[in-house]
Amino acid sequence: MAKLTSSPISAFCWAELCSSDWAGGKQFYTQLFDWQFDDQPIGEDCYYTMLKKQADDVAAMYQMMPEQKEANIPSHWLGYIAVKDVDAIADKAKQLGATVIHGPCDVMSAGRMVMISDPGGAFVAFWQANEHIGTQRILEKNTPYWHELACRGSEKIGQFYSELLGWQIQVEKMEHMDYTLFCNEQGPVAGMLEMTEEWEGIPPHWMIYFAVADCDAMSEKSTSLGGQVCVPPTDIPNIGRFAVITDPQGAVFSIMQSCNGDIDLDA
Repeated sequence: MAKLTSSPISAFCWAELCSSDWAGGKQFYTQLFDWQFDDQPIGEDCYYTMLKKQADDVAAMYQMMPEQKEANIPSHWLGYIAVKDVDAIADKAKQLGATVIHGPCDVMSAGRMVMISDPGGAFVAFWQANEHIGTQRILEKNTPYWHELACRGSEKIGQFYSELLGWQIQVEKMEHMDYTLFCNEQGPVAGMLEMTEEWEGIPPHWMIYFAVADCDAMSEKSTSLGGQVCVPPTDIPNIGRFAVITDPQGAVFSIMQSCNGDIDLDA
């Protein structure tokens, strides 16, 4: 897959980890995905770490602030969606029932961002790129692959994102459930599923999936590095094989071994 020079509008473009143990989290992910890193100072003994694949930015992480720890906020991944105008998106999101959590604000010369809580309570961010487009490599192993919203009241939440971003909604019949695809002009960009009673106690959230060459091997590797496999490697017919993992600091993410030949396993 060629390197990206710009991010498609209305598609996920960046993934950022807020970790309760920045040093431990950095060690886990760089070993798991064979990433390199670049620690960029953002304060006294505080860094914004670019996680890299062969010198290209693929994601980032930073140390959770003390006030977040005191509020019992768990370590978590946050996805960013590329937009043309962050301020306009923030205003429209509020009109549609979302809550603005942070911003809109400039991130130095890199771009402009805002983070919201959607009407169902899931957190997501939006990015108006300037010098930094976001993830520079996609459709390769060990890079962000898919984002999936688990929510309650999916019909209402789907309408929110459709009105906000112009996403078209396509419902796929799957075994035991309906699965919603969010699509833009280029095709599917994200997914959504309805949380059932089995999800009791789990808040609505956007899940990030990383592409991997071997789901089973990566699940075992994550365990050897101190992670916990929450959902063991499982086949999804005509899609691939996935697993859900909790990192040693408590952040949850998924991995996907695609069976569609869309992932460059040699890059």
